[in-house]
Amino acid sequence: MDTVDVLIHVHPELSQEARGKVEQEVMTCAGVIAANFDKHKSPHALTVLYNPDAVQDKQILEAVRRQDPAATLVGL
Repeated sequence: MDTVDVLIHVHPELSQEARGKVEQEVMTCAGVIAANFDKHKSPHALTVLYNPDAVQDKQILEAVRRQDPAATLVGL
């Protein structure tokens, strides 16, 4: 299985609780292996490891936008 990383930026003032909900929401997507914010370096940047044969980056972004409609896909 090949995996891909993608980076998604959320609003810098998104609360820690909301960021936790974002991680949980993204983890429900089929094909997502890991979804984590780096709470120390870039708390507004979500890194997602996923199987591109099972889910597209646009679907992951849609899941993030349920908590932060202004989220943007940066890529890696």
